[in-house]
Amino acid sequence: MSIYTKEEAQEIINRALKFSSADGCEINLSGNISGNIRYARNTVSTAGVNSNQNMTVQSNFGKKVGVATIDEFDDKSLEKVVKRSEELARLSPESPEFMEPLGPQTYAESKTHIQKTADITPDFRAQVAAASIDPAKKNDITAAGFFDDSSGFNAMANSNGLFAYNKNTDMNFTVTMRTNDGTGSGWSTRDYNDVSMFDPAEASMIAIDKALMSKEAKAIEPGKYTVILEPAASIGLLQNMFFSFNARSADEGRSFMAKEGGGNKLGEKIVDERVTLYTDPFHEKVPTATWTSGGIPRKKMMWLEDGVVKNLAYSRYWAKEKGVEPIPFPSNGIMVGGDASLEDLIKDTRRGILVTRLWYIRSVDPQTLLYTGLTRDGTFYIENGKIKHPIKNFRFNESPIIMLNNLETLGQQVRIDGNLIPYMKIRDFTFTSLSDAV
Repeated sequence: MSIYTKEEAQEIINRALKFSSADGCEINLSGNISGNIRYARNTVSTAGVNSNQNMTVQSNFGKKVGVATIDEFDDKSLEKVVKRSEELARLSPESPEFMEPLGPQTYAESKTHIQKTADITPDFRAQVAAASIDPAKKNDITAAGFFDDSSGFNAMANSNGLFAYNKNTDMNFTVTMRTNDGTGSGWSTRDYNDVSMFDPAEASMIAIDKALMSKEAKAIEPGKYTVILEPAASIGLLQNMFFSFNARSADEGRSFMAKEGGGNKLGEKIVDERVTLYTDPFHEKVPTATWTSGGIPRKKMMWLEDGVVKNLAYSRYWAKEKGVEPIPFPSNGIMVGGDASLEDLIKDTRRGILVTRLWYIRSVDPQTLLYTGLTRDGTFYIENGKIKHPIKNFRFNESPIIMLNNLETLGQQVRIDGNLIPYMKIRDFTFTSLSDAV
């Protein structure tokens, strides 16, 4: 059994805590059941179900900390793992940044668990694969995709009386469609907590259409172009920007958020005033757990508002050093969008490039958040409000900060990787060279 109820998880952890003789003890218990199906060359290649459970025990004597793990929860095993963590703690040097376990906290109920997702069967996964493979064959296209779903829980408690529990479900789907002549490629992805929101046929047809549209792409010169970025194209750059909302790395001069001469950019305007970005664990479309791995409660938090940095993340240690309240890292990224559809943005573009997604993104300069990478799986030239023809892929050099300062239009939001990101039209996006990859 891998999924425990709140009461079952608390009972197991409490039994383990009774074996503790350390100054402090923190226990994390988790379990997960996941299923998957993978297909390539229009044939299912693998499918399976995994079930795991794990307990992690952290004990401390003063600032000396030891950690041990186990996946059996009878009394003998629980005593063994607790005592092992204590042995390791006694052998360890003191941690200068150790923080005592938190006391009792109040957590709101999360919206991350949907029973229909937890009840997904092997037959359902097979139907997902068929919804990709069958239309691919009919269109002289080869499909390769992966669908996985999971149901799990996380619980934590400590010797200071804290207890937290969360159940969650999620599903992820990606598919690549290649034309059989090797000249066209399309791609699509979907992720949800609630599988009833997922239509595998719809997602697959988007990839098929892009594959057919991208056949026999033409080369155009690299340079600065107006681009329409689908959320799958912008999310990689934006997620790298999210990582910069770290107060400590900024205060120590190690990130884009570091201010010249010392300090950080809290309160400064860094991007276009139309850019507002926040996190909200209770959002209906992208819910998350309402507490962090350290037990800090999560709440709605503004990170960028009207282009201005409103908050930075503070660990408990760094918050103590700076005399402020801890602020956990974003659990999701929700960027405020507009009303324009992808079609509206295309119609409103005289000349530009539509980018399906970016990949192989790598850092060039952490201080300016400059990144490089490649377009992939459907890049198209737009002229007079219409897609004129497919174009060969580019390598790009771009910073999400420069990108968000060159914002022309915000479109509708789309869920991508647990975030809500709008379609965006950006001017002067920098493409540096051509790529022969399809």
